[in-house]
Amino acid sequence: MTIAVTGATGQLGRLVVESLIARGTEPGEIVAVVRDTAKADGLRALGVEVREGDYDRPETLTAALTGVHRLLLISGNAVGQRVAQHTAVIEAARAAGVGFLAYTSILRADTTPIGLAPEHQATEEKIKNSGIPYAFLRNGWYVENYAGALAGAVAQGTLYGSAGDGKIAAATRADFAEAAAVVLINGEPGVYELAGDHGFTLAELAAETARQSGSPIAYQNLPVADYTQALVGAGLPEGYAGLLADTDTKIAEGHLDDSTGTLSRLIGRPTTPLADALAAILKG
Repeated sequence: MTIAVTGATGQLGRLVVESLIARGTEPGEIVAVVRDTAKADGLRALGVEVREGDYDRPETLTAALTGVHRLLLISGNAVGQRVAQHTAVIEAARAAGVGFLAYTSILRADTTPIGLAPEHQATEEKIKNSGIPYAFLRNGWYVENYAGALAGAVAQGTLYGSAGDGKIAAATRADFAEAAAVVLINGEPGVYELAGDHGFTLAELAAETARQSGSPIAYQNLPVADYTQALVGAGLPEGYAGLLADTDTKIAEGHLDDSTGTLSRLIGRPTTPLADALAAILKG
């Protein structure tokens, strides 16, 4: 059985490949599909097969997926272009005869009002209509999403946001990667709502960061327009800054909280505690 992972040189993709191997998959049965094969030496060193497959070059994708039995489609990071990119992979998977397709979506993709969700919703529909047996890995927030903000908070003494007292059931990329590996190995179709075991507020995030860094940090809740401008001032494009600020307002409404425990049951252990996740982030 051959398992392929797209975006395998990315932060999540590399961890999925490592998790597959750690859970007993032979490296020779893993195909790492990457945009730039010159950047895949670390994957080759693991013993996996590296193939070129570029979301923006559909002609590369069918060959990349030939002979693949199970595929993980990791969502692209080009917001606004992802439906076309994902559709190219789905069509190539169908042409290549892939028997199972897992996709990294967003928590409660079919109902969430989060502004990042529509592209995931559209991709899920494309997969449903493809005829390929599928699993939707509806990932919640990554703790690592806060790495840049926390570096600034340590330096400035303030963590900014618009999430109020909303809880964020975040988990680490490694937690989500391990879940993806389990689903790929088992080949079990379904919809998996995945999130960390214990939600935290941004105030609690600031407090734990302060404890570990030894620097006083306060959380300051901003109106969404002010937070958007703060993100723009930090160098983010205005459209993307607006999406992130809007996500904070949805956090305040509880849309990134979760108490089902599906992720920890799937990986067979508790998700990484916030303190441990932050320790890794703060070490750089």
